[in-house]
Amino acid sequence: MSREDYKILGVEESATDEEITAKYNELKKKYAEDRWLDGEAGNEAARMLGKIDAAYASVMEERRERERNTDGKSAYEEIAELLKSGKIAEAQFKLDEFNERGAEWHYLQAVVFYKKNWSNESKKQLEIAMQMDPDNKKYREAYGKLNAKNDYARQSATAQNGDPYSEGRMNGEPVDSDPQMGGNGCSNCISCCYTYLCVDCLFSLCCGCR
Repeated sequence: MSREDYKILGVEESATDEEITAKYNELKKKYAEDRWLDGEAGNEAARMLGKIDAAYASVMEERRERERNTDGKSAYEEIAELLKSGKIAEAQFKLDEFNERGAEWHYLQAVVFYKKNWSNESKKQLEIAMQMDPDNKKYREAYGKLNAKNDYARQSATAQNGDPYSEGRMNGEPVDSDPQMGGNGCSNCISCCYTYLCVDCLFSLCCGCR
């Protein structure tokens, strides 16, 4: 569960559902009025409306899901542990049980798709998560590293299908030696491994709740 969501709503994690709902309604009324202000004040109020809506939905969804788990774990935490253990099918089954799907749900769905090697589908889910929670650093980092991996894969495919040294030329690197003889092949391999390792680590170690 995200402490940031409680911070946005201006309540403690120990607050009751009624207290959270009351605070949410209070903030919603305030920002709904302020959004008609001129200039940046109105724009900021409109942004805050989106933030408090997302935060409230996330908090209440987590609370409902937590009630369904007798061991005290949230459903998101349970899914994250399944993913870390490689139990992708079980994780997907639990994701499918959700009625309300907030930003963290879409992030975890992105992790499932990534582990199935469905990069495009994973990217789309991350984009939805970022739209719902634009200030979430975890989502932005995952999206950036996934894009870096996809870009590298496309460059590698271009190089392999055409001039074997075209990737080096595209990057402005010297290509006067055969990669098999100690030229750019080694450095490209290291770069590829590092790029893939970064995104693998991000999805493997950071797939829990914020």
